[in-house]
Amino acid sequence: MLKDFFYFYHPMKDFTKKYGPWALVAGASEGLGEAFAVEAARRGLNVLIAARRLDKLQDLAASLEGRFGVEVKYRQADLADPAQIRALFLHQELTFGLVIYNAAYAPIGWFTDLAPENLEKIVAVNAQGPLLVAKLASDRMKELKKGGIVLMSSLAGTQGSPKIATYAATKAFNMILAEGLWKELKPLGIDVLASCAGAILTPGYGNTKHQKPAPGSMTPQQVASFTLDRLGRGPVVVPGTTNKLARLLMGRLLPRRLAIALMHQQTKNL
Repeated sequence: MLKDFFYFYHPMKDFTKKYGPWALVAGASEGLGEAFAVEAARRGLNVLIAARRLDKLQDLAASLEGRFGVEVKYRQADLADPAQIRALFLHQELTFGLVIYNAAYAPIGWFTDLAPENLEKIVAVNAQGPLLVAKLASDRMKELKKGGIVLMSSLAGTQGSPKIATYAATKAFNMILAEGLWKELKPLGIDVLASCAGAILTPGYGNTKHQKPAPGSMTPQQVASFTLDRLGRGPVVVPGTTNKLARLLMGRLLPRRLAIALMHQQTKNL
C-alpha cells in the first residue's frame, strides 16, 4: 500500500520537468477547469487558460499569478470552433508539456425535444474539440519526447444515459480515444489519461434540479488534484471510491438493460 502511494506521487520538481514549462487548460473559466488551472500553477507550470468568458479568464489569470508566481496567459475561445482551437497552438513561444481538455456542453432534455443545432454543438465541443486538441498537442509533444494529455470523461459514458444521451455518448468517445492514444503515444514519451468523473460540485451542477448532491460527489479541486496525481498511470482514472464502485457495477457487473434503467432513474428528473 505504501509502495503504491509513492508510485502515484509526483514530486513538484519531477512534475514540472515532465509536463512543463506550460500547461494549456481548455475550458478554464470556472469549476473544474479553474481547478485544473490552479493545480497546474500550484505544481509550478505556467498556464494558458482558454474559454469563452473573458472576464472570468482575466480574474483567474490575476489570481494564479498572485498566488503561485507563475506566468499566466489567457485567450478567449469558443471551443466549438476548430479554427479557434487551432489558434491556441499558434503561439510557438509556448511549449505545452501538459494539455487538459475540460470544456463540455451538456444541455439536458429528451432527445426528441433537442434542436439539431444543440446536438451538433454537443458533438463539436465534447468530441471534435478534444480530438483536435489531442492531435495538435501530440504533434508538438512528440518532438520533445515528453508531455501529458488529459481528457475529461464521465460515469455517464459508462452506459446509455437517457435525457443526456448525446452528452454521455461523447464522454464514452473521450474514454475510448484516451485508451487508444495512451498505448499509441506512450513510446513517444507522451502520457494520456481520461478522467472518468462522477458528479462534480461545479456551478453548472448547482444549476440542475438536484435536491442534494449525488452519491460520490466531489469538489472540482478534489477531481483535479486526483487526476493530475495519476497522470502517467493511464489510460483511465476514476476519482473517488464510490465512483469506482459505481463504474464497476454499471459497466461490468450489471446486465446492460438494468444499468441503463438505473441510470434513467438518476437522470429522468434533471
